[in-house]
Amino acid sequence: MVQEVMPIAASAEAPVECVFGRPASMTDKPLHYCPGCTHGIIHQLVGQMLDEFGLLGRTVAICPVGCAVFAYEYFECDSIEASHGRAPAVATAVKRCDPSRFVFTYQGDGDLAAIGTAETVHVAARGELVTIFFVNNGIYGMTGGQMAPTSLLGQKTTTSPFGRDPMLAGRPIGVCELLSSLPGVAYLARVPMTGPKNVNIARRYMRKAVRAQLEGKGFALVEFLSTCPVQWHMTPVAAMKHIEEDVLGVFPPGEFVDRVGEPQKVAAGAKP
Repeated sequence: MVQEVMPIAASAEAPVECVFGRPASMTDKPLHYCPGCTHGIIHQLVGQMLDEFGLLGRTVAICPVGCAVFAYEYFECDSIEASHGRAPAVATAVKRCDPSRFVFTYQGDGDLAAIGTAETVHVAARGELVTIFFVNNGIYGMTGGQMAPTSLLGQKTTTSPFGRDPMLAGRPIGVCELLSSLPGVAYLARVPMTGPKNVNIARRYMRKAVRAQLEGKGFALVEFLSTCPVQWHMTPVAAMKHIEEDVLGVFPPGEFVDRVGEPQKVAAGAKP
């Protein structure tokens, strides 16, 4: 016996409102990052910043060598692929040649704090009007899990199989702490990517970093403490726990330099 299928009545309710989606500044290409990595979340935040400030049409992204080597495929803006560690130098050239551009670099700890140390320090010392989004996962991810300048003491990597020894490799470099003494720096902040609360904090920090450039205040950098479950040999959940229990003790979060401040509110009827 065939059961008759009754048609579903059309709903009289209002159309469903979309409350979350891909930023217009991002392409629809699937991300290549490993499961449990927070690069995708940070990409989403960058795209949101470009949308929020209406910057897409005049933005130039400087992409690194490292896990984010294909970042140019994920943003709708113009992009330049820099040599390993040289993204701040390329960003400086673009901004000086065309000051109307919004220029940002997207870099990992191996790219920014190892081979690119000199470029990082001097772009900050000069107070260049560029913005850096710095992803610190404490290891070389793409190249096979080697020790990075930000690797923790005792951390086992392919180049420190018995754990990082301070007598041989020194101690982890705190980029925000290192740059905070330079007068050209307008904004420095660090945030762990370990939950919705911290994602919202990251968004607030990024707004200030963008404004530092747009308002001519100086150099800005936001550091994201990210996971690398594959090279840490952890599950994504364990990697998040590792940041909260171990990484934050070495890399404390917060704002290190803030010469930007909160945006001024314009009184009703007053000219902005």
